[in-house]
Amino acid sequence: MKLGTIDWVIIIFFLSLFAFIGVYVSKRAGKNTNEFFLSGRNMPWWLLGVSMVATTFAADTPGLVTELVRNDGVSGNWVWWALLLTGMLTVFFYAKLWRRSGITTDLEFYELRYTGKSAAFLRGFRAIYLGVIFNIITMAGVCLAGAKIANILLGFSQEQTLIYSSIIVVFYASLGGLKGVLITDFIQFIIAMVGSIWATIYIVGLPEINGLSALLTHDSVSSKLDFFPDFNNTEALITLLIIPLAVQWWSTWYPGAEPGGGGYIAQRMLAAKDEKHATWATLFFNFAHYAMRPWPWIIVGLASLVIFPDLNSISSAFPGLTAEMQGDDVAYAAMMTYLPAGLIGIVMTSLIAAFMSTISTQLNWGSSYVVNDFYSRFINKEASEKQKVRVGRISTVLLMILAAWFSFYLQSAKDVFNLLLQIGAGTGLLFILRWFWHRVNPFSEIAAMVISFSIALFFFINGKLNVPIIDLPSHWQLVTGVVITTLGWVLVTVFTKPTNQKTIDEFDSLVFAGKSKFNGFGLKIVAFIIGTLGVYSTLFSIGSFIYGNTIKGIILLSLSAIACIIIVKIIQKTD
Repeated sequence: MKLGTIDWVIIIFFLSLFAFIGVYVSKRAGKNTNEFFLSGRNMPWWLLGVSMVATTFAADTPGLVTELVRNDGVSGNWVWWALLLTGMLTVFFYAKLWRRSGITTDLEFYELRYTGKSAAFLRGFRAIYLGVIFNIITMAGVCLAGAKIANILLGFSQEQTLIYSSIIVVFYASLGGLKGVLITDFIQFIIAMVGSIWATIYIVGLPEINGLSALLTHDSVSSKLDFFPDFNNTEALITLLIIPLAVQWWSTWYPGAEPGGGGYIAQRMLAAKDEKHATWATLFFNFAHYAMRPWPWIIVGLASLVIFPDLNSISSAFPGLTAEMQGDDVAYAAMMTYLPAGLIGIVMTSLIAAFMSTISTQLNWGSSYVVNDFYSRFINKEASEKQKVRVGRISTVLLMILAAWFSFYLQSAKDVFNLLLQIGAGTGLLFILRWFWHRVNPFSEIAAMVISFSIALFFFINGKLNVPIIDLPSHWQLVTGVVITTLGWVLVTVFTKPTNQKTIDEFDSLVFAGKSKFNGFGLKIVAFIIGTLGVYSTLFSIGSFIYGNTIKGIILLSLSAIACIIIVKIIQKTD
């Protein structure tokens, strides 16, 4: 496939715009770390919410959804739909707490909640663990997806793609700081939504698909439309629904869906104008991420089964695709080759934007850990603001290089998703309870990280062996990690001393504003349940309308509207 002149004009225009934004805000962003990493703590909820959504729309997201749909049908998406519960927990229980803390990064939490050398060690250790190691793995998955897309749509090798894209994204991410990221995220989100919806409409109208009705009744598609897995298929039910809803959402730490909040989601909450804006930002994010966005990707995934029914058909159509880069996740990019000039330029821009918004956020977030929680905390405590910003920019470049290098050791979007879940398996409950259970201490967190990472590393290496030591499906690997890690850190918590009472009292007084930590718990639980049901109602309402089930769609949409009204009243009441 070759792009036309108009396509290149569209792509170059938007890339130039993103670079201009980085240069424009660089002077203000370079003043101090508060501006560079938190935009002066004065950001409105809608900009922060859109930025959260744009960041979670990575280049690998359409590929992941397509891979899930092709392998397990629409219901295969429950492996990430279940994470909505994690997000709603953050909205109603933790968003205000994070904003009240007044910290710069979520890792500063450790020396706010804990005390002593163990707390300092934990902060520095997790800065490298999350900001460097975990962050590199996350970005490597996005780099791999971007390389697959570029290989199919542009004919670029993986090396070419990563060199070109890295230069651009590092340029504006290192100059503009969080404000540059937020502004470009907003533009990129609009482009991404327009591109994905327009492309889906065009693809459904292709002669090979012959319209939505023909697609939904096609032999390769009709059996994959159910919102829920077949309840008579025990394996599918356990894998796709029971484990995600009963275990995964509260027990795993995953980027963008951290139990209790964390990572770049916490960074956005900390940058909000006030507590109310932090709450509304995370609520909008969860609504848009789980209800508004998935269906264009799902429809394209279903359509790909008609045109590319198996991996052999994809390999035959794209002989230049190396064996390491093949997989069901490339079917999304393969479908984009059917788009006409102009539209393919917009879609390419949206996919590039998705890549850039995620990578830029991960770079800014990761470098904030390196600067605030490692360099200025342990290496150079007297560092000036200019020195900190300079180290932030250098670490941004190094993180990008390492992520690009590691992407050559990964294979598919689903593999990356499973690896990230496995690394965080068993740590989630700790992040939920540490705000409320006073016995949780630095040793609890260190034990959780070491145990979960060791188990994940074992299973990762085990899976690369010709003859695995243990042959376990990925979902049982996850459960194993959750059980062992949770038992491990709970035992460590019970047999080690809690943080001294004075530190705990000062922490509670700050984040709970002098009130009981369980104040308004009943209303928050109601809001959590209704908010979750409201988002799922919207998600399945859209699906019902697409499937032609108008009555069901109207009923579900009405339920989501009622949920919305109740949620607004509860948030106003708890302010």
